[in-house]
Amino acid sequence: MNTNGNETIEHKDNAEAAASPEAYAGSMAAGEVAPPVAKLTKQDFVSGQEVRWCPGCGDYSILNNVQKVMPELGIPREKIVFVSGIGCSSRFPYYMNTYGFHTIHGRAPALATGIKASNPDLSVWVITGDGDALSIGGNHFMHVIRRNLDINYILFNNRIYGLTKGQYSPTSEVGKRTKSSPSGAIDYPLNPLSVAIASEATFVARSVDIDVKHLGQTISAAAHHKGVSFVEVYQNCNIFNDGAFESFTERAVRSDKMIYLEHGQPLVFGKERNKGIKMNGARPEVVELNSETGLTADDLLVHNIHEPDPSVAFMLARMQQPDFPQPVGIFRQIARATYEDLLVAQIEEAVAKQGHGRIEKLINSGDVWTVG
Repeated sequence: MNTNGNETIEHKDNAEAAASPEAYAGSMAAGEVAPPVAKLTKQDFVSGQEVRWCPGCGDYSILNNVQKVMPELGIPREKIVFVSGIGCSSRFPYYMNTYGFHTIHGRAPALATGIKASNPDLSVWVITGDGDALSIGGNHFMHVIRRNLDINYILFNNRIYGLTKGQYSPTSEVGKRTKSSPSGAIDYPLNPLSVAIASEATFVARSVDIDVKHLGQTISAAAHHKGVSFVEVYQNCNIFNDGAFESFTERAVRSDKMIYLEHGQPLVFGKERNKGIKMNGARPEVVELNSETGLTADDLLVHNIHEPDPSVAFMLARMQQPDFPQPVGIFRQIARATYEDLLVAQIEEAVAKQGHGRIEKLINSGDVWTVG
């Protein structure tokens, strides 16, 4: 009970409210009652905040697909947290009707680590961009992945700094002319998937904003993975880098310029399904499947997302236009103990051996002295 002057306001204690059937969900307006988890719909995850992205931005597609995937997870909204850094993508938590943190540039993984480690039951999502994650946040990006926290990490890659009005980013191509590189960028770009795989990510995938069905399936697969799931989404910035991916994502050329990775299937692509990826020693090569070459799908590399050795996944992540079709799909998905599970086990082992600690005993342990 809070008293303010002559006005008395009664309310439930936060813990009591969260445990009651009328629990409040993450960022819902006061007084709104959360529906049963089994009856949640996409609309229940729409916050009602005005979405402030440019009309036509690829971010809308990613937001829409995440909101559609949420109900199928069967997780109460008050147990879901979205964490972002700085950039256009980082407005994401405002638009999700869950808990959320809009943090500082590049440091979303650090916040997500603290959230997940302190409450492993939460479903934690990191939303970031190519600049936020791979420039100032590169160190945090690498370490949250190698630790294998059970979190979902979605990187919006538009190969440009959009929020700060069009400077080249860590994924911009060499020669890119922008406000900060008027003579053309001379930095070699980072490949986000390469960095993730080299950091031992247990789930790595890529999708495209305009391929709505594939994007939804990819996000769903990531959400169901136990361990860190990293998804790169090619996302168009129609203001500062319009058409960055259209040379291979446009419907008219997509089947010849992209290859969809499917577990257990040979790497076939093309409108006529007459091209594929074959290993030539340690190197991949594009081959034709016809009577002249004598090659069939049986001669091609078969995709295996569960291969413990990351070498092939890394090789596939390095394939790119114009020499290869641009690969999308799940590159790698393996099982490994998660950071938070190992942390909890370590704490339980310490308690079993030494008993529950007391802060007073800790403060007064070892050398102490009195300051006069």
